[in-house]
Amino acid sequence: MGVNIDHVATLRQARGTFEPDPVAAAFAAERGGAAHITIHLREDRRHIQERDLDILSRTVATGIDLEMAATEEMVAMALKYRPTFATLVPERREELTTEGGLDVARNRGRLAAVIAELVKGGVPVSTFVEPAEEQLAASREAGATTVEIHTGSYANAGVAQRPARREELAAAARFAASLGLNVSAGHGLTYYNVKAVAAIPEIEELNIGHSIMSRALFVGLEEATRQMLALMREARAGF
Repeated sequence: MGVNIDHVATLRQARGTFEPDPVAAAFAAERGGAAHITIHLREDRRHIQERDLDILSRTVATGIDLEMAATEEMVAMALKYRPTFATLVPERREELTTEGGLDVARNRGRLAAVIAELVKGGVPVSTFVEPAEEQLAASREAGATTVEIHTGSYANAGVAQRPARREELAAAARFAASLGLNVSAGHGLTYYNVKAVAAIPEIEELNIGHSIMSRALFVGLEEATRQMLALMREARAGF
C-alpha cells in the first residue's frame, strides 16, 4: 500500500509554517507498514513543495511514487530527484483533488514522448486512468509499465450501484493484467469500502491518503496505516 501524505503538507501550508512536516509523516507511515510514500507535486505548490521531494528522495527507505502532471517542469523535477516511479495524473488548479483519470487515449502521442523521456532518465512510469479498456490499452501503447485505476466511481457510488462499479474495476484490472501491465488502484478508498477492492486478485497495490490521514488524527499515523493494511490483508486472505 502506498500512503499519500499530501494532506500533511496541506495543513502545514495553511499556516505557512514548518509543521506538521510531511517528512516525519512519511517515517510514521513506513513504520506502520507502508510499501511506499505517495506525493503529488502540483504546479501551484498547494501542499507538497520541492523541499519535501528533495528530502524524501534522500530519506524514504521504501520508495516514492511522485504523482505529477505531464509538463516540462514536472518532467525536469522527476529527472532531478529520481523517484521510485512517477504516476502521470491530470491536473486542474480549480479542483480540490484529482477528479478523474488521465485521458491517455486522446493524448497518446504527447504522453508517449513524456514517458519515453522519463524512462530514459531511469524513472518508470504509471498512468492514473479510468477503468476503461481504451485508456488501459493506450497506456500500454504509450510505454507505461503500470496503471493505477481510478476507483472514484466505486467509492462515490450508492449502496445499490456499488457492486456493479466494483465489477467494472475487476474487469479493468483483468484486462490490464492481460496486457502485461502492473495494476494498482486508488482514490476515495476508506476503511469501510477498501476490502472489496483489495480482494481483486490482479490489483497489486492500493494508494490511499485522505481516509488514513483522517483516522490518524485520533489514533496516530503509524496505527492508522496498520489498520488499513490489516483490512487489505483480511480481504486477500483467501488467495
